[in-house]
Amino acid sequence: MPSAERPPSPLTPLSASEEGFVRALGRVMMLLPRAVDTDMLRDAQLPLSEYTALMHLSEAPGGHLRMNELATVCNLSLSGMTRVVNRLEKQGFVQRAKCDEDGRGWNAVVTDQGLARLEKAWPTHLASVRRHVLDHLDPEDLPRLTDALRHIVPGVGSGGRDA
Repeated sequence: MPSAERPPSPLTPLSASEEGFVRALGRVMMLLPRAVDTDMLRDAQLPLSEYTALMHLSEAPGGHLRMNELATVCNLSLSGMTRVVNRLEKQGFVQRAKCDEDGRGWNAVVTDQGLARLEKAWPTHLASVRRHVLDHLDPEDLPRLTDALRHIVPGVGSGGRDA
């Protein structure tokens, strides 16, 4: 933006292109997780919430995260994450262990069985993400789109890490 232009105030109405972008982004934020979850349930018999929890645990040092950290990176409330971990625990994909650091909190720990389940579901997740997102984008645009999304809310969706 040229230095002579003043940035719009928060009460400046959106331009048509701004409005279109915000509405399209909202639609993607609402419908994309549902579409991927539908694919995951149908083809891998694993809800997206459980896949995402296993994925983050598999990427964490030592294969474990405190329950509140796991909830944060999965974008769930602590009670919602507790329900997901309860289901994963009943299937043998996750165990709970007292936190070594303070002994008060609990870690969710991915098991070998959980890693195998994640690996089995990965092709379905990959195909779904490609079909619903990547097949609609030009590969040359990905770095710019990724950068733009990271600027909207820094650190969101990456657990504070750049993906």
